[in-house]
Amino acid sequence: MARGTGQPLHEALSDRELEVMCLIASGKTVSQIAELLSLSDKTISTYRARILEKMHMKTNAGLTYYAIQNKLVS
Repeated sequence: MARGTGQPLHEALSDRELEVMCLIASGKTVSQIAELLSLSDKTISTYRARILEKMHMKTNAGLTYYAIQNKLVS
């Protein structure tokens, strides 16, 4: 839960950030996500860094665990 709001952490993400987070959680690499979304690797890496910061996490494993627990990926 986001601090003081009672809302899930992922609700603080933009639509694109949520999309990237779900792709990371589904096991896609930065390069695969970049190709899929027609963006550069650097752009996806920037999204990843912002997602980790907003979600108060440090690793893709943490994002994956969160996404599974919140039924954002199957």
